[in-house]
Amino acid sequence: MPEDKMQFLAYYLPQFHPIPENDAWWGKGFTEWTNVVKARPLFKGHEQPILPGELGFYDLRVSEVQRQQAQLAQDYGIDGFIYYQYWFGNGKMLLEQPAEQMLKNIDITTPFCFCWANETWKGIWHGLDNPKVLIEQTYNGEQDYKNYFNYLLPFFRDERYIKVDNKPMFHIYRIEDIPDLDLFIKIFNDLAINQGFSGIYFIATVVSHLDVMLNNPAVYGQIGMDVFFKMRYGRKPFFKEKSLLRKIENKCIEKFSASYKIGVRKKPLIFDYKKGVTHFNIKFPNTKYISCVFPNWDNSARSGKKSLIFINANPTDWQHHLQIAAEELLKNPHNPQFVIIKSWNEWAEGNHLEPDAKYGLGWLKAVKKVKEQFNKK
Repeated sequence: MPEDKMQFLAYYLPQFHPIPENDAWWGKGFTEWTNVVKARPLFKGHEQPILPGELGFYDLRVSEVQRQQAQLAQDYGIDGFIYYQYWFGNGKMLLEQPAEQMLKNIDITTPFCFCWANETWKGIWHGLDNPKVLIEQTYNGEQDYKNYFNYLLPFFRDERYIKVDNKPMFHIYRIEDIPDLDLFIKIFNDLAINQGFSGIYFIATVVSHLDVMLNNPAVYGQIGMDVFFKMRYGRKPFFKEKSLLRKIENKCIEKFSASYKIGVRKKPLIFDYKKGVTHFNIKFPNTKYISCVFPNWDNSARSGKKSLIFINANPTDWQHHLQIAAEELLKNPHNPQFVIIKSWNEWAEGNHLEPDAKYGLGWLKAVKKVKEQFNKK
């Protein structure tokens, strides 16, 4: 697809197949489906479990599943998948098999790229009722970064890999955690150029305390990032900096955040979807910004009472949320012409575009309607 056309890219979770580490942590044969099917309602009107539709409880070791996913994406306006990629340092990876399998399968034509999900895994966020570290994310300097690049290189070279101006697109989930970010950026860019690319097209997600990056081009220019977008939950303060009302607001936020910490909060955080997504449809702060939108969210299948739940999500309101993001992008033709969708298949977080048992293809039909409308303009 031409780079001046609006493109919808969806995050893709490769968790749906057994691996030895999951067997050890949760029991033989564990996948995300294990948490999905055991979910139960936490309050009156709470819809759980959220079950898959026509694709069923698939296993990503089966190539036909990936072909079916690719066909659905193509039919309903998803232009590419952003595979979560787990490199923990010193060559340790998890859940790499689906992407490696896809690379070898030329029948799967969907464009793709990677997001380095550089985060330590803790039990509380991955299905265990304790904060124990399951596997730690480490950063091991120059040679390890070179090794990581060399692992990614066959993917970068693939004609399906998403590139912008001859730069492979590469998302980083937590740039704030990389202790030697300048070194990492330089190594990846230098190695990419040596391989005939024009560098790497880096994309970073942003949280509230990093909003300065969104509003200060000098900051993201200094650290070599091409694009920022806001994916992790947060909102802009209501009151001016250093004002009395801002100080009171910050105190309230601190108190609220404390209740969200592991082992403290006893009830889920519940928001209405239609009202909640208004905080994500923001005006573009600069020409490096791209939007991130989400159709639904309920991670109680993983986190139980410590979960975050957007109730009343439905395809109609999802279509409206996506349409607003597309309209804002249309007003900003100098911004990268992407909308990021979280996610294609994060089922244990109640966050998916794939067909489900209640709405069927409704989530994807909403995408198609918006896509067709805006690519005619």
